[in-house]
Amino acid sequence: MSKAKPESFSPYFTAEDAGQVRAAFTAAGQDEGYASISELIEAATLKEVRRMQRRHNNGKPWEPQPPGSARTGRRTKDELSRHKA
Repeated sequence: MSKAKPESFSPYFTAEDAGQVRAAFTAAGQDEGYASISELIEAATLKEVRRMQRRHNNGKPWEPQPPGSARTGRRTKDELSRHKA
């Protein structure tokens, strides 16, 4: 019997950034305790979510949002020109 499929996201990376994610995982992922690139991405994402909770929500978790409620995809060209990361 298979386990229920977890909810998932598909993050987008530039080719250069994706190469660095793979390289970091290959070089140090096992030493850091990550069994897969997905585990590495999940840990990094949840670390950032906790930082945002501390900064913007008094350190408390937000109400979970249902699938489909959040925007997906990359920024538009207009948004890229206004937001310099």
